[in-house]
Formats: sequence, C-alpha cells, structure tokens
Amino acid sequence: MAGRNGRTVRDLRRGNRTAVLQRLYFDGPLSRFELGPATGLSSGSVSNVVADLIADGLVEEAGSVDSDGGRPRTLLRVAPHSGHMIGVDVGETRVRVELFDLTLTELARVERPLEAQRYDVEVIVGHIRDGVTEVLAEAGTDPERLLGVGVGVPGIVEHTADRGAVVHGQTIGWDAVPLEELLRSGSQLPGTVRYFIDNGAKTLGQAEMWFGAGRGARNAVVVLFGSGVGACLVTPEVEHGRAVEWGHLTVRVRGRRCRCGALGCLEAYAGAESLLERWEEEGGRPPEGTDEETALTAMLAAAYPPEGTAEDPVALAVLEETAEYLGAGLSDLINLFQPERILIGGWAGLQLGARFLPAVRRHATTYALRHPAEKVTIDLGRLGPDAVTVGAAILPLADFFARGGHRARPATEDRLPAWRTALQERAPH
Repeated sequence: MAGRNGRTVRDLRRGNRTAVLQRLYFDGPLSRFELGPATGLSSGSVSNVVADLIADGLVEEAGSVDSDGGRPRTLLRVAPHSGHMIGVDVGETRVRVELFDLTLTELARVERPLEAQRYDVEVIVGHIRDGVTEVLAEAGTDPERLLGVGVGVPGIVEHTADRGAVVHGQTIGWDAVPLEELLRSGSQLPGTVRYFIDNGAKTLGQAEMWFGAGRGARNAVVVLFGSGVGACLVTPEVEHGRAVEWGHLTVRVRGRRCRCGALGCLEAYAGAESLLERWEEEGGRPPEGTDEETALTAMLAAAYPPEGTAEDPVALAVLEETAEYLGAGLSDLINLFQPERILIGGWAGLQLGARFLPAVRRHATTYALRHPAEKVTIDLGRLGPDAVTVGAAILPLADFFARGGHRARPATEDRLPAWRTALQERAPH
C-alpha cells in the first residue's frame, strides 16, 4: 500500500535499512543509541532494522563502550565479508582488476599492460573477463557473493534500456561499443551479477569524494590526468558527479591536432602523451621501447636532475609550458563552476606531483577570475593509482546501499540500476 507521497511500506523499510547501513559504513562502529540521532529514526525502528541486518549477516557486533552510569553499549559495524565487489580500470597503459570486500579492503588484483593492440575491443573485453576470473580464484571467493562488477572506461557512457552500457570513446576508436553486452557474452559469472559501467574520471571523482581529499566538500572538480585529461564535476545540483570532457576544451585556435581529431584541445597540450611528443619534437630523447609511465619518469628526471647534474632545458621548458596550459584549463573550471576544491589524480598527475603543483596553481589563479580563484584550493588526490578501481567498485556498493542491503535483480529484469539514484545521495560527511 502506498502513502500520500507514493512510498510503500516496503520503500520505507528499505530506506531505513539504507540509512543504518550508510551510517555504520561511514561513521561506525556505532551503538544502537547513537544510530537514532545519526539516522533520524526512532529507537524502536533502529532496533528492528539492526535485528534484520544482523539476521542477514550484514551487520555484526564490534565490542562495547561504557555508557553514562548504565550498562556498556554494544557497538555495531558492517560485516566486511558479507559481500564483495570488483573494480576495473580500463586505463591508458593497463587494465587493472581488483577484488574488494564490503569495506573496500583489497583482496586480490590483476594487471594487464596495453601495448601494440591498445584499445582493440576484443582485447579489452578479454582482459576484463580473465582478470575477473583470476582475482576470484586468487581470493577463493564464490562468484555468488559478488555485489557486482564496476568498470571505469575512457569516453562517454550511455546507459540504454535495450543494450545496457554503450561506450562512445572517440579518442580510443570506440564508436558505440556495447561493452556491457560484450562482457556478458560468454561470461563465467552468474546471471545475477550486474555490471556497472561509467566514465573513468567519474569513478575517480566518486572515490575521492567518498574516501579521499574530497570528503566534506559540496562543490568540487576531480581531474584525471593521464595520457589524456578528463574531469568529474560534483555540485549540490549534481551530487552523484558528472563526467565532463574537459580535455577537449579548445585552448588554442588552429593548434595541435588532438587524438579526437580536432585542433587545439587541452589534451593536445596537457596530456602525458602529447607532453612526451612535444619533448621529442623539440629535440628531447625519450627512452625507446618503453611505456608512457616510464618515459614520463625519465622526462622528469631529465628536467629535475639530482644536485650536481645538468638539467635538460628542453624537458624543463616543455613541462613549464604544460603547467601553464593545465593551469589555464583549470581556470575555465574555476570560472564556470566555482568549486571549493580541485583535486588532481591519474597516473601522470601523481607522477608530476608536488613539484609540478605550485606552477599549476599559479597559472590557474592568474587566468581565473579573482573572486572564485580566491576561494578554491588545488591539491593532489589522496587515493593514489588505485582510485579509479576503488571508484568503480563503489558503483555496485552504492547500488547495494540503495536497495537497503539487498542484492540487485538480474540485469534482464532491471536494466537501469538503482546505483544512479544512490550516487545522488552522496556519502554523508
């Protein structure tokens, strides 16, 4: 029976379970007494919900704490092994697959380098399928315990009712790739296990907002700086985060050709791939036969050598110019969205790190409007190279919370999952 607002008793129970699970997850362990004011539920409702969650194996006791003059209060926490998630990062240099327990503790990982074939669709699908099988076997995890597989990919992800997630990745040669269908075809996973696919910058942003440097901010931009560049915008109006193709903002009319085919994109100047190309074009000597991460390490060592060693002026000049382009690109984000924080992640962003950051900050504030520039902080993300896989694993976790701790239905019954709603109710701070 539905009430005046359209909510049924079942909806109410699910909402109560979600509230308790989220509070225990982010602020636990907590006692039943503390859960009342934290969730806004009555003591009777808290007792009923906790009893249900304990019976389902989702919540367990975690010691006790003294109360004021009364009996010690039992503390409760989310049971770490009550479910598992897989996070996949389809990156620019490798495909990384990680298995996590419910508290996002890593249980197993597999990495597959991307070399000559790069983004061949069948190669990527094979790496993901094999990686999922391997991490489950390594950890001895029953696939039936999976809450889902989250996948972060480059490009625009369209969620369709008939084909699931379809990826439009112009820079990697993917034209409406039905990635979800391809992963399901021939998959060894049970049909009840869902795939949750979204843009990699968005999964990075979600991870930093839930567990990293974005916690506590209501308005932030998280930048993914790798071979190319992308960003995730989080505002009160877009609390679940929205991927923005920031790397294809035009910064120079009739400039360098970008991987997307257009001229003058930010990515053609600030991405690691173009940064290394410009070093070579200006007479630099990137190491031959190495991947981009190794080559960028060599470039940094050449530009900032140990004391007593001559620097490479070409490498230093290219890096300084890149810092200016990146700062100018950040100024557009500052002027458009007026964020409290800008966080820089991705493998290239982390490599360039603290040495690069002061110049980027200086250029960003120089090019931005004074008032929003005075209010923003620009820092590195805190979650390191695993942030995209953590964020990808959050997708099935958020869906699990949205369902009140109940597993998702088979994908054929529910094509548009609840995780999109769950991410709108961003993790409480």
